[in-house]
Amino acid sequence: MIYKGGEIVVIRQLFEEQEEKLLSPYASFSRNAVRDREEDRCDVRTDYQRDRDRIVHSKSFRRLKDKTQVFLAAEGDHYRNRLTHTLEVAQLARTIAKALRLNEELTEAIGYGHDLGHTPFGHSGEDALDKALQETGSGLRFFHNEQSLRVVEKLEKNGQGLNLTRAVRDGIKNHGTSGSPSTLEGKIVRLCDKIAYINHDIDDAIRAKVLKEEDLPGKYTNLLGHTVRERLNFLIHDIITHSQGTGEIRQSPDVGAAMLGLRSFMFEQVYRSVWVKAEETKAKQMLRNLFFFYMDNWTLLPKEYACKISDQTEKKELVVCDYIAGMTDHFAISKFEELFVPRAWIVYDSQDG
Repeated sequence: MIYKGGEIVVIRQLFEEQEEKLLSPYASFSRNAVRDREEDRCDVRTDYQRDRDRIVHSKSFRRLKDKTQVFLAAEGDHYRNRLTHTLEVAQLARTIAKALRLNEELTEAIGYGHDLGHTPFGHSGEDALDKALQETGSGLRFFHNEQSLRVVEKLEKNGQGLNLTRAVRDGIKNHGTSGSPSTLEGKIVRLCDKIAYINHDIDDAIRAKVLKEEDLPGKYTNLLGHTVRERLNFLIHDIITHSQGTGEIRQSPDVGAAMLGLRSFMFEQVYRSVWVKAEETKAKQMLRNLFFFYMDNWTLLPKEYACKISDQTEKKELVVCDYIAGMTDHFAISKFEELFVPRAWIVYDSQDG
């Protein structure tokens, strides 16, 4: 709190007043933020700033640094992981939100939280858990955006969840291709997620010598740019130019089509390439084996997971997915080796004592 004109003024309220004066009428104002569980408001931070801080301090956020983006369990220092992808999405989205005078803190919170529920080994891990769930006949499915929502609502803070505002949770849930966020800030993150992974995956693929810049189709790069930097700059400017004053977040038709074309090219040449698929097949089989092992041996789960099954407060399939989805790449590999790879016996000669 500070003194202003002889009166005590809550700093948060000053920020909220500034938003009313400076932000676009299409922005999501912090003053209107709603939580499902009411709590005392902070005297310094807005509600969306508190959400961002809660996400950054969560265990799920820290684990992102050891989860795959595209190249599985990559050893190189410069390959993206799920955390660097998250940071890049949040940075791109905040740049656009600032230019459009939308709520930067809400945008950043959604950006930081959108992949909290992602599995180890990227989308191959997501696909493996989804198929394993379908095999159980439970009628359940696994999608990382829904798991991200589950993380912030039910799994973090020993089952209490983070009690994030509805706008942040809506943006997290609806950031996927088929999603439709209710706020412009959420729509920005949804679009920046694609912009980030297409361009940064190109950068990683070039570094891994899976492709070269000149391999990219000229019909797309001649419009979007011939380097990652050029493409990001062009795509951001295009969104800002075509979204200003419209109450929508959109790209020009030609640019949107070129970006989707580049995405299709990446699926054909990188994501579904023989080299990448060979490692993905191993990762999927590994997670499938872990899933069905814990389905049959759920008492071997960590206590905080096993008790949910014994107390019948959660379905076993969901709890096993929670545990495996929360693993990092290397932890999943170590668990697989512990459970499925036989250890060599150490035979001592009698003369060795």
